[in-house]
Amino acid sequence: MSHQPIGSRPYPVAISQEEWRERLDPAAYQVLREGATERPFTGEYEEVREAGTYACRACGAELFTAETQFDAHCGWPAFYAPADSDAVELVEDTSLGMRRVEVRCARCGSHLGHVFEGEGFPSPTDERYCINSVSLVHSDDAAGA
Repeated sequence: MSHQPIGSRPYPVAISQEEWRERLDPAAYQVLREGATERPFTGEYEEVREAGTYACRACGAELFTAETQFDAHCGWPAFYAPADSDAVELVEDTSLGMRRVEVRCARCGSHLGHVFEGEGFPSPTDERYCINSVSLVHSDDAAGA
């Protein structure tokens, strides 16, 4: 997680930490509001879905579509782009002695995962949004339907 605390700036969805604890189960709270990472290969959305959308488990904002999901064999759901360029916020993360880019929900500021570039995946963007399953909710409805 970056050195910028989750929820430290104003977001369209702004509720207290106590309310987040009531809304989210402990595992989701730990990832979304404390910046933890779920263990690889344990999440429900690692397998690529043929259709649908992925929303933020905390606030319901649409973040990714199944159309941009791909199998990166990394243990977490991988996408090559968000559903909309304004759906996510990218924050520099220098924790763990390395430079990474943290991905947060632009609507509520919740931690989603990290984005990596230049790994050689055959995607249109050469980016891998590595997202914790527990931070997402999948809907089988096609985007825009």
